[in-house]
Amino acid sequence: MIDAFLDHLRVERRLADHTIESYARDLRALAKHAAGAERSLPALDRSALEAFVRQQMTAGLSPRSVARSVAAIRGFYRFLVLDGRIDRSPADDLQPPRAWPSLPKFLSIDEVDLLMEQPDVSTPLGLRDRAMIELLYATGMRVSELVGVRTSDLHLKEQYLTCIGKGNKERLIPIGEQAAHWVDRYMRDGRRTLLRGRSSPRLFLNGRGGPLSRIGFWKILKGHGRRANLPRTLSPHVVRHSFATHLLERGADLRAIQMMLVHADLSTTQIYTHVLEARLRTIYDRFHPRP
Repeated sequence: MIDAFLDHLRVERRLADHTIESYARDLRALAKHAAGAERSLPALDRSALEAFVRQQMTAGLSPRSVARSVAAIRGFYRFLVLDGRIDRSPADDLQPPRAWPSLPKFLSIDEVDLLMEQPDVSTPLGLRDRAMIELLYATGMRVSELVGVRTSDLHLKEQYLTCIGKGNKERLIPIGEQAAHWVDRYMRDGRRTLLRGRSSPRLFLNGRGGPLSRIGFWKILKGHGRRANLPRTLSPHVVRHSFATHLLERGADLRAIQMMLVHADLSTTQIYTHVLEARLRTIYDRFHPRP
């Protein structure tokens, strides 16, 4: 029956070979499950199919793989009805598990510290890079906001800056003592050298004294990440995710993080709670005496 269904997909539906191979694996797994229960495939009912789906989930298959398996099962039983082998499909309203949204990638605190140590702060460009990374991690700003900061936006003694973000809205952003220190040092010992006697409203400059672009900073960050042997997925947004995750781990209120990240909807910020849930599961499995 499975072979007949796969031939139907190949000849009449003209599905791709890799899709047919995946469906074949899924349906043979179902056949094995049915044999274990001493039942034939046409004899399986809705509860038996649901038990199979639960078994796949507990076996560690991803939600996407289980969803594909459910699609194969529904198609298979529809084929059996059309072929006259059964009167009614038990899989018509069989539903796959809801896929979790992909978790944001983030750095550990040790990895953040390692990243901070990469710029050569004896040079103007190294001072600039250290100040940018410190400020990015201290504020969770978007990269477009970071490269757009003007010197007039800074209030280092009060440890905050003003920022024009999405929707052309201005907001106040607190910055920590470390970030304020490195920005101040960059302005005194690095920025003036990069300007070469010229003037610019922008805080962060490229090697020619012009405004640094988003792509320019992305390349700078990737370079420091490679030298620190950090994951290749490192990006300004990963640093932003790290900012939010580390705040949440230390007890920050989700609403406060929403305001700092300038998320219009709290549900966008709630993705970080999934990061904590995943980490708590790892800690539980590692340390509980009877996991």
